[in-house]
Amino acid sequence: MSDVLSARSSSGSPHTKVSDAHRGASRDLSQPVEVLPDVIDSANDPEQAALAADRAARVHELLGNLSDIQREVVLLRVAVGLSAEEAGSVLGMSPGAVRVAQHRALNRLREMVQSSANEVSA
Repeated sequence: MSDVLSARSSSGSPHTKVSDAHRGASRDLSQPVEVLPDVIDSANDPEQAALAADRAARVHELLGNLSDIQREVVLLRVAVGLSAEEAGSVLGMSPGAVRVAQHRALNRLREMVQSSANEVSA
């Protein structure tokens, strides 16, 4: 920041100099690193982003084919990670009913994925 201050003219109030220094520092978008990485980070790769968006749309479509209870059970158990007891208390179901609903929902999802894979290969 001192090099930014020295580049400015010597006239002006201290407040102006501090404001100028902050503005100049905020414009510097470089982030020095000690060592360059050996591998290219593909997290910001447009192809990966498109594939992730496609997968998310497909999952959303598949979940939309489940009943409301089955969808809630799968989301609470698989996505959120609740136990059968916790999901049951949220949904007003017994833990056994939650397990049965999850089993049926996952079987239905499996069937839908297999049938769509068969359509693609045919």
